[in-house]
Amino acid sequence: MTDVNDADLSPDDLLALDNQVCFALVTAARNIVGLYRPILEPLGLTHPQYLVMLALWERSSRSLRELAVELALEPATLSPLVKRLEAQGLVTRSRRDDDERVLDVRLTDAGRRLREQALEVPGKVMASVGTDAQALLALRDALRPFAGAR
Repeated sequence: MTDVNDADLSPDDLLALDNQVCFALVTAARNIVGLYRPILEPLGLTHPQYLVMLALWERSSRSLRELAVELALEPATLSPLVKRLEAQGLVTRSRRDDDERVLDVRLTDAGRRLREQALEVPGKVMASVGTDAQALLALRDALRPFAGAR
């Protein structure tokens, strides 16, 4: 995006692709997922699966619906991700005895052990981008108004 003041923007400038926040965000999102791919490959995880595991490492044993809210995903989108993690032996899925409509997701021992390997991921991402933790946290904070409330 070009560096301009509001007074410098004509209606045509406002429509320029290079001035679109949405375009910058979509491009950055695609690039960051591509950057994670080779870093996550040795862990046997895709980027969406990594996000599921991050949430479960923070708090295992939660319902699929709670996990979907945390990850800002629809349960129907999350369910296949969790099934693949279950097939890999990283999580279990089970219905609650007191309410069979609720599907709980829990880490297995293998899922908990994978966290040790994942500790290297943030450092590898920072090295790949050429930035540090403070810069990434500042970027995350700047994006929060665009991300919406969780």
